[in-house]
Amino acid sequence: MGKIKNTAFEVLYASGMMNDDSEFIPIIADGDDKELKNTEIPSVLPILPLRNTVLFPGVVLPITVGRERSLQLVRDVNRGNKLLGTVAQKDYTIDRPEKEDLYDVGTIAEILKVLEMPDGSTSVIIQGKRRYQIREFISEDPYFKATVEPLEDISPTDDNEFNAIVGSLKDLSIKIAQFSSNVPPEATFAVKNIENSTFLINFICSNTDLSVEDKQKLLEIAELKDRGIQAISFLVKEVQMLELKHDIQKKVKTDLDRQQREYMLNQQMKTIQDELGGNPIEQEINALKEKAKEKKWGKDVAQFFEKEVEKLGRLNPAAGEYSVQFTFCQTLLDLPWNEYTEDNFDLKHASKVLDEDHYGLEKVKERILEHLAVLKLKNDMKSPILCLYGPPGVGKTSLGKSVARALGRKYARMSLGGLHDESEIRGHRKTYIGAMPGRIIQNVKKAKSSNPVFILDEIDKVSKHFHGDPASALLEVLDPEQNSEFHDNYIEHDYDLSKVMFIATANSLSTIAPPLRDRLELIEVSGYLLEEKVEIAKRHLIPKQLENHGLKKSDISFPKEVIEMIIDGYSRESGVRELDKKIAKVVRRVAKKIAFEEEYNKKLTRDDIREYLGVTEYSKEKYQGNDFAGVVTGLAWTAVGGEILYVESSLSKGKGALTLTGNLGEVMKESAMLAHEYLKSHADELDLDPEIFTNWNVHIHVPEGAIPKDGPSAGVTMVTSLASTYTQRKVKKSLAMTGEITLRGKVLPVGGIKEKILAAKRAGITEIILSEQNRKNLEDIKEAYLKGLKFHFVNTIMDVLDIALLKTKVDKPLKIV
Repeated sequence: MGKIKNTAFEVLYASGMMNDDSEFIPIIADGDDKELKNTEIPSVLPILPLRNTVLFPGVVLPITVGRERSLQLVRDVNRGNKLLGTVAQKDYTIDRPEKEDLYDVGTIAEILKVLEMPDGSTSVIIQGKRRYQIREFISEDPYFKATVEPLEDISPTDDNEFNAIVGSLKDLSIKIAQFSSNVPPEATFAVKNIENSTFLINFICSNTDLSVEDKQKLLEIAELKDRGIQAISFLVKEVQMLELKHDIQKKVKTDLDRQQREYMLNQQMKTIQDELGGNPIEQEINALKEKAKEKKWGKDVAQFFEKEVEKLGRLNPAAGEYSVQFTFCQTLLDLPWNEYTEDNFDLKHASKVLDEDHYGLEKVKERILEHLAVLKLKNDMKSPILCLYGPPGVGKTSLGKSVARALGRKYARMSLGGLHDESEIRGHRKTYIGAMPGRIIQNVKKAKSSNPVFILDEIDKVSKHFHGDPASALLEVLDPEQNSEFHDNYIEHDYDLSKVMFIATANSLSTIAPPLRDRLELIEVSGYLLEEKVEIAKRHLIPKQLENHGLKKSDISFPKEVIEMIIDGYSRESGVRELDKKIAKVVRRVAKKIAFEEEYNKKLTRDDIREYLGVTEYSKEKYQGNDFAGVVTGLAWTAVGGEILYVESSLSKGKGALTLTGNLGEVMKESAMLAHEYLKSHADELDLDPEIFTNWNVHIHVPEGAIPKDGPSAGVTMVTSLASTYTQRKVKKSLAMTGEITLRGKVLPVGGIKEKILAAKRAGITEIILSEQNRKNLEDIKEAYLKGLKFHFVNTIMDVLDIALLKTKVDKPLKIV
């Protein structure tokens, strides 16, 4: 093969189309591959390193030669037999490669033409002949020389699978040429016109946009069939990548076309709207500006709003940001900046309103009237943060409405039960999708006043979460020194909450965070007596339910004994919520009888209540007597008010073990252990044989085991129960007690005294033992609550036992074994 048959390609390169070797397209001289195989190969060849390319047999490749060693090699070979060995560099960035930087397998090439280019560079057109493998480098200067061993390409004969591989390669190459703008039309022309399968595979392998490493792998494959299969796998990946790029470009072009189309339509619509008498978008913005002139906000807020409206005017109405910005501007306008309702300072009217809406709650009413009095005199007082705490159903939440009505203020309420996201308080950044102000600002906007009575319901049920701690966010809201500049994330401007009268409600103070509790003025709202519940039912609950069910006062009447029966037998609570439900049920049954025109008693009887409400749900808590030693009546506080609590203890022969049952908490178990240890250490004072503690097991049980019980206030009850059991002296009749004990024998004060006293009265208790330090708690309790009760104030456990235990023992005294 002394000449190239495709002379058109040679002319193409010689005419100056090789100004950049990165753009060179390898070409091929189609012909008989036997000529290549029969080329005489010398045993020693000069080695020419190739940068960033791999030469395949039969392929004609133009290269630019720039390195001195390579130029010397080309000149010497061109003057001789024109044969050299080409091999790819492993790293094309190395300017002077060593033999370790070259691959072992390359292609023997023949120099077809050397061109001296106008820019002074030298270009060489070479044709690949046969593959070879370097055996040993014999010199490095002035250029590499090595002994080589020719390698054969193994071609299959009459193989249909091979023909299919060649056809697939041709189709994939043409497809790549169609997708890629970097492949000139000449390459497609060459692929279509090459008939020799061996040449076609080598041409495609050389012309594919692969890395040097991948091309080298193809060159090192001896089986042409395997080389073709490997080339197909590379081409398939390239086709998929090109198709993906094509789809992305097409999609981007489509999006741009749609945007341009929408822009043109919007411009046309704007022109038409202007012709018809005004742009509605401009009218919306002008309406916002006109409404802003009526607002009472300060100069800084006015400037802030004006800036946001100008930003709105610059936005494209078709963009999503426009609706977000418009909603934000509308929210700023809807807020009652510096808009206040006038307070009604008629204190007699306020007192009358509070008494009308709520029976009892004297301390709360007194505190509210005090606040109104100071506000009337000073007219500049920051609103305090009241916190009403107590059992459910005593009127804490509804009291807020009464305060608002008494003051003539707007009313707002926010339930904090289960709140766990800080953004519910502070709002979301308006950049988020679906952003909105916090519920504080939302309720102020709904109230249309910056000084409403704001009820923060169930503040003790706020919970922490990974979204933040709402209790910490409430610190700013509930601090009179800080809430004049409350910052909501959505509004992005300070809002004055200092004129808002916040009233928080809670069932328990223990779950309120200490920093938050420190900002609250705590007012206890305790449970109601039976007499108070009767009055509340008469004044409020029954009239409300009659109105709700469409009945008149003449249709039904509730005698006092019937109301007491409902309270005692069908509700067990400190408040009146359950009582309200039972009254509603009775009224519904009566309404049904009226609707069916059935006969009924307009004046309800106890039998009617049993018919309407069913079997009595609760038995009245009554004192169970002192027939047995070891049974003591204690007093406990629960979420629904006070209750009496029985502690029982008994002895059995054993080794002095202490057993506790009754679903007791850790603190209550520790109280029992304290009581037991105290009695063991003071056995002499109680005239007990110390051997009794080692020969008898003691069992303490607190009835109603399904109900969890905990707390320290049963300490005196447990020590009295154990002392009664060990001494076999019964407890004094109609006596109850509460108090915490220490190992030294001290009796400490406990809480919930009022609720416990009410429970004692309901159960028929006449005497109560309390710690001396609880004496002061009786001063805040109405005289009516204390009537008929005798109190014993004690300092030590011995004082308790002296009062509680009878002097005589039971008939069968305990024997020491």
